[in-house]
Amino acid sequence: MSTALSLPDDWPAHPDRSLALNRMGSFDWDLVTGLLHMDPPALDVFDLSPEEFDNRPESLTLRVPPAEAVRLDGLVSGALKSATDRYGAYFRIRCRDGQPRWTHTQGRVLRDSEGRPYRIIGIVRDATEELSHSAERLGLEEERRRQTTVVEGTTAALAHARTVRDVIDALSDDQGLERLGSMGMVMGLVEAGRIHLVAEGPEGSFVPGTRYTRINEQYPMSEVVRSLQPRFIDSAKEFAEGYPGLWSKISYMKVSAAAYLPLIAQARPIGAIGLLYRDKDGFTQDERNLLVALGSSIAQSLQRAMLLEQEHDLAEGLQQAMLPRRIPAVPGAQVAVRYRSARMGRDIGGDWYDVVPLPGGRVGAVIGDVQGHDTHAAAVMGQLRIVLRAYAAEGHSPATVMARASVFLHELDTDRFATCTYAEIDLSTGVLQLVRAGHIDPLVRSRSGDCQRIPVEGGMPLGLSAEFGTLAYPVTTVELDPGETLLLCTDGLVEQPGADLDDGIQLLTSLVRSGPFDLQSLADQLCEIVDDRGGDDDMALLLLRRRIGDAPRSGGRLQQHVAQSDPEALSHARHMIRAAVRAWGARERADEIELVADELITNALMHTDGPAIVTIRVLTDSERRLRVDVEDGSSALPRRREAGEQGVSGRGLLLVDRLADLWGVESRGSGKCVWCEFIVD
Repeated sequence: MSTALSLPDDWPAHPDRSLALNRMGSFDWDLVTGLLHMDPPALDVFDLSPEEFDNRPESLTLRVPPAEAVRLDGLVSGALKSATDRYGAYFRIRCRDGQPRWTHTQGRVLRDSEGRPYRIIGIVRDATEELSHSAERLGLEEERRRQTTVVEGTTAALAHARTVRDVIDALSDDQGLERLGSMGMVMGLVEAGRIHLVAEGPEGSFVPGTRYTRINEQYPMSEVVRSLQPRFIDSAKEFAEGYPGLWSKISYMKVSAAAYLPLIAQARPIGAIGLLYRDKDGFTQDERNLLVALGSSIAQSLQRAMLLEQEHDLAEGLQQAMLPRRIPAVPGAQVAVRYRSARMGRDIGGDWYDVVPLPGGRVGAVIGDVQGHDTHAAAVMGQLRIVLRAYAAEGHSPATVMARASVFLHELDTDRFATCTYAEIDLSTGVLQLVRAGHIDPLVRSRSGDCQRIPVEGGMPLGLSAEFGTLAYPVTTVELDPGETLLLCTDGLVEQPGADLDDGIQLLTSLVRSGPFDLQSLADQLCEIVDDRGGDDDMALLLLRRRIGDAPRSGGRLQQHVAQSDPEALSHARHMIRAAVRAWGARERADEIELVADELITNALMHTDGPAIVTIRVLTDSERRLRVDVEDGSSALPRRREAGEQGVSGRGLLLVDRLADLWGVESRGSGKCVWCEFIVD
């Protein structure tokens, strides 16, 4: 016997009831007419009354926020344009009472025989309960991600801050404010019992009288510095009641909330920061914790920047004390010098310049760079500058000046070496003698503006040449014509990250070529380029221009070191003599003087094992005479011999005797000097 089943009268339930009980409705959208039918449960999901819906999709904008509407429109459009027959999406609507509601829709696209869509049939349902727990989890995770992004982004931006200005810029630029969600930032530093406002907030918002404020005044920054506790202001009303004086001056900014944080480093306040907000209703506990943590990170970065600035000021002061306080006036020349320290911290180096007036209308110009970027490099530089100046002033030849400076540095209690270029210019003749110790080549700019690199045969850096016993520094001799400019610089002017040094020199050459003629303006422009480019190296620059028409009429003295088997040095010596004779008004005897000098130099090189030192000078006592001295290291005195008819030697001193007005030989220590004089008008 079977038992009859007892079922409800309305079983099975009608689909409409099943949908309604599960807060689910249906819709039918005719794409040809644009009419959208929604059943009562569907309208209930959207919290719309039948009177509020006119069968047009636009009616739904009453409940669907614009951003969600754009997203849904894109989803449906994508389905219609593709071969997809189905789509689905979760989205939020705003109910009549303003509360959000999660909603889900699913649609089926119907197409005609040619594949054109003409109808969408689907459902909408309330997904709030379904997504409430997921949304909560998503919200927490999203907030954690946001906080992590804020902390990481701010920390990364501050990691490169090396000055207080860098810290301010990292926090107050558009990206910094966006990370913090703030409309503006103010910052003050504690200085001698006062707070110095170093960041003023949004442009044009500076409050007169707040540049410096006392810590005991009624300002939020003063309060957090006194209490060492953050101050969160949750509303405009709270701000106005707590700080009426300040609020009366900033109320126009529509600040709705603010957070003021003490900046504490090593248990003492170094300043305070204020973040201003618009359209914000207070701070959650998570937001407060985040801002306090950020305040600690900002304080550490700020303290580091302040220490770097202090170290930089100290180091730069030391460096400036080591450089010449003023450049002496040089008759016959115009000089411009510049120095730029490394960007920050102890990153100053041993770069230096110097100008040394010498007797006889000559001038020495020095540019150099001691290895390293610290105060020790600056201290070594100061000592090296002094001895170079002393050796030059004593009258030593350029090669000897460099060699002695190298020995001095080697014997100094330091492991540093230095690169250097020493130039000695006779402004009456334009003869320019250059000695280079591991340094970059100089440049010469002509009167027409053209600029060329001058290849100078170099020796080892100062200190190293003495250590390795290679103290011979070759001298390069060229002429600096009236109006031409000599440029000496350190590598900070030409080095660029990732670029070859030669490329940097070529760029400098083009910049000098296109730069202004005025020497000071040219120096300023080159420094501006370095400032704009940035960089972590210091830079020294020396420009010397031989004036046109007002070079001093000098007694004159030039010297050249000529080594064995060095035809280049011999050529430089001949060039020097030719230029001196022409400049010192002895053109009528030029051929005689050059021939005799060449003979003496050749004899010294042929009959001795060492180098020759050639000196040419003007003597002015009872009559004006031009004297040539050739020194060598042999004590054997030359003998005048008569050459046979076929002889190829023995004619040298005979030639000297016939052409020179006076000549002779002097013993000098282990060597000798053969000299000759010519009377000139």
